[in-house]
Amino acid sequence: MSRAAPGPHPLTPAGLPAGDEWVRGCPTCHLPIQGGSASLATHRRTVHTSAGDPRTPINIQL
Repeated sequence: MSRAAPGPHPLTPAGLPAGDEWVRGCPTCHLPIQGGSASLATHRRTVHTSAGDPRTPINIQL
């Protein structure tokens, strides 16, 4: 279950504030995040919490 950021969320690069980047990487886990600084803040709030990373690791053996 995901939590949406409060307020309007930009859905296109044109909807971002001036000077904001559409795609950036998370400095903690290096995942690409689309949607500018608002999406990066939401990613940090939901994935990188004090409880740890809630994502389930997947190991694929080749």
